[in-house]
Amino acid sequence: MKVELRKWSLADKEGLTELCNAVDRTFLSDRLPNPYTDENADWWLNMVTKSEGIDGTFRAIVVDGKIVGSVSIERKADIYRLDGELGYMLLQDYWNRGLMSRAVGQVCEIALKELGLNRITANVFHPNLASQRVLLKNGFTQEGIMRNAAIKCENIYDILIFGLLK
Repeated sequence: MKVELRKWSLADKEGLTELCNAVDRTFLSDRLPNPYTDENADWWLNMVTKSEGIDGTFRAIVVDGKIVGSVSIERKADIYRLDGELGYMLLQDYWNRGLMSRAVGQVCEIALKELGLNRITANVFHPNLASQRVLLKNGFTQEGIMRNAAIKCENIYDILIFGLLK
């Protein structure tokens, strides 16, 4: 199994669309359109092209030539501009193989260096134990809990705040 993290390109539209329509959305933000259209992919890939290395670090997770996930860190704004927010997703067939733990470690290293960040923040739904393990394996510390902070499929969830300092 050949695994690589690579920058997104405009040529990834079909793979991105397939990924976003197939991914388990249980613990993902509703910011990800559903269904995910070609127009959504065009918008996102153009945004990534303009923002890469300036306001974000965005990588496709590719296994044996197939896009199976995404990992990114986006710089926050205003007084929080030295903090980046981590986000990721992975097709369920690739869970529990250590792929996301490796991807998160690599993207954090890149973002801290290239974006000049002082910290990276990750927000996790309380029941998402797999995401919590990924973050802890990569040196993140749980910094707090936002009680009843998110609604997903009519369920109210606590959000755990994790941080990684440079």
